[in-house]
Amino acid sequence: MESKPVSDSQVEIAEVMQPQHANPANNVFGGVIMSIIDNAALIVASRHTHLNCVTASVDRLDFLSPVFIGNLVVAKSSLNYVGKTSMEIGVRVEAECLITGKKAHVASAYLTFVALDENDKPIIVPELILKTEEEKRRFKEGKERKEKRVKKIRNSKPQGPCIQRIDNVS
Repeated sequence: MESKPVSDSQVEIAEVMQPQHANPANNVFGGVIMSIIDNAALIVASRHTHLNCVTASVDRLDFLSPVFIGNLVVAKSSLNYVGKTSMEIGVRVEAECLITGKKAHVASAYLTFVALDENDKPIIVPELILKTEEEKRRFKEGKERKEKRVKKIRNSKPQGPCIQRIDNVS
């Protein structure tokens, strides 16, 4: 499996917000922005692996500025960190008013994706070639976030099943 540079999988996607993306006050639904984020990250993961990839987690997501009907939403997405079977992808979302040209940072998120084999089992992904100091910094920070996520999962106590099995139903 050949290592790949960050630049090979980076993506920038854009979409004009339409009435179906918003509530009656013309504010774009947060779920629409979340979908754009997930889609941008999926493209990066798929470009890096050329495999079926799925979202494993989304780190904190804060909506920093409203988005309105008619705004252009741009999601810039890039690999930060690659582990054995998982990848952390950073996405920055900006909105632009096409009439005034004003831009605003709308949201940022870190998503973890896992590549799957033909049996839907996690598979080893290509390593990342880091060329710039920024890529090296983002890789280091991504690795630290991954370690915190793994530690948090290991320290959380199972709550037990939500649905109990019912036998001998009459």
